[in-house]
Amino acid sequence: MKIAKEIKIALVAIVGLVVLFFGMNYLKGLHLFSSDSRYFMSFKDISGLSEAAPIYADGYRVGVVKNIDFDYAHERDILVEVGIDPNLRIPKGSTAEISSDLLGNLQVNLLLANNPRERMEEGATIPGGINDGTMGRLKEMVPTIEKMLPKLDSIMASLNMILADPAIVRTLHNAENITASLTTTSRELNTLMSNLNHNVPGMMTKANGVLDNTAQLTTNLNTKLTELDLQTTMAKVDATMASMQQFTDRLNSNQGSLGLLMNDASLYTNLNATMMSADSLLVNFREHPKRYVHFSIFGKKER
Repeated sequence: MKIAKEIKIALVAIVGLVVLFFGMNYLKGLHLFSSDSRYFMSFKDISGLSEAAPIYADGYRVGVVKNIDFDYAHERDILVEVGIDPNLRIPKGSTAEISSDLLGNLQVNLLLANNPRERMEEGATIPGGINDGTMGRLKEMVPTIEKMLPKLDSIMASLNMILADPAIVRTLHNAENITASLTTTSRELNTLMSNLNHNVPGMMTKANGVLDNTAQLTTNLNTKLTELDLQTTMAKVDATMASMQQFTDRLNSNQGSLGLLMNDASLYTNLNATMMSADSLLVNFREHPKRYVHFSIFGKKER
C-alpha cells in the first residue's frame, strides 16, 4: 500500500515537533523522563525567576526550576516546583534564596542546614527568600547617598571658593620656593658631609697624635713626681712650721722684749706715762723756751 505524500509530510512534521519539544526542554535543563526528586519552595517575591532556572547547593548545580505557581488571590506565597537530584540529602531546616549575578541572571541557592539526623521528604516545602547581593547593598546605600549629596555640593562649593582665593596660589608658590630652598640646602649639606667624610680620617689621625702626646706628658709628669724627694721636702716644711710655732709661743710668753711688750701691762703703762711726760715737756718747751735755753754775752743773769 502506498502512503500518500500528504501523510508523509504530516508524519515528518509531527516528528520534528516532538524533537523540537524535547530538545528545548533538554536545553532548559528539563528532563521529562528523569527521576529527579520533586520539592517546593515558597517565596513572597521571586524577582523575575523563571522556569529552567538552575538550583545550586554549595556552588554545585543540583536541580532546576520546573514550574511556578503564582497565587493571584495573594492568600499564600508563590510556590516554585523544583526538581532536585535524588542523591542529594536535604536536612530539615534548610532554606533557599534567589540571587543574581552582575549580568542579571537569576539562580536559586539551596542553603543546607547542619542537621545530619533529620531530612526533608520528597514533596516538602522549603522556605525561601531573596539575596540581593551587591546590588541589594547598593540599594540600601541609595538613601544615605541621597542625604549626603547636598552636603557634598556644599563641600565642593566651599572647596571651589578656597581654591579660587589668590592666597592659595601665593601659598603654593611659596611652598614651591621653600621646596627649592630645601633642595639647595640638602645639596649643600650633602657636600658638607662629603667634605667631612673626606677630612675626618686626617682629623682622627691628628687627634690620635694629640692623645699620644698627652699620654707621654702624663708619663713624664709621673716620672718627675717620682724623682722628687717628697720626704725631705715635707721634713723641711715641718721644721719651718715648728720654728713658727716656737716664735708664736715666745710672743705669747713673758720672756724676751717682744713678749714683755705684748703681755706686761705695767710696761705699757710706764711707756704711756713716759710719752705723756715727754709731750708735756715739749708743750712747756714751746711755751717757755727761755727757761731752757739762754745766751748772754755779758754773763749769766740771775733769775
